[in-house]
Amino acid sequence: MQSDNRPLSPHLQIYKPQWTWVPSILFRFSGGAITVGSLLLIYWLIALASGPEAYATAQSVFGSIIGRIILFGFTWALMYHLLGGIRHLVWDAGKGFVVPTAEFWAKVVVFGSIVLTVLVWIAAYALRGAA
Repeated sequence: MQSDNRPLSPHLQIYKPQWTWVPSILFRFSGGAITVGSLLLIYWLIALASGPEAYATAQSVFGSIIGRIILFGFTWALMYHLLGGIRHLVWDAGKGFVVPTAEFWAKVVVFGSIVLTVLVWIAAYALRGAA
């Protein structure tokens, strides 16, 4: 018979929050967002192949405010996953494990993904009329 007095593993209520947690958690969220975004991309491609009416419907969905917010989130997830993947490649080389360095790159990945996302959308709107 096991005792109910066994020690529990430490969890979030015991540890002090650290910057290195943020990318770990966001990496999981961004992976889920990429999955949903990929399904939306498949919908758009099917609509494109299905004819002008289906394509116009898809364009109106993605062109709405909610559609653009979703696409912005999808863009952020892609940028975040890209920067997180680069950080993991550096780790695979055995670099960046010192705590101050890890915290610095955690911040770079989080804020860099936001900056890259905004830059992609600025470029997309700037090139929108050029085509």
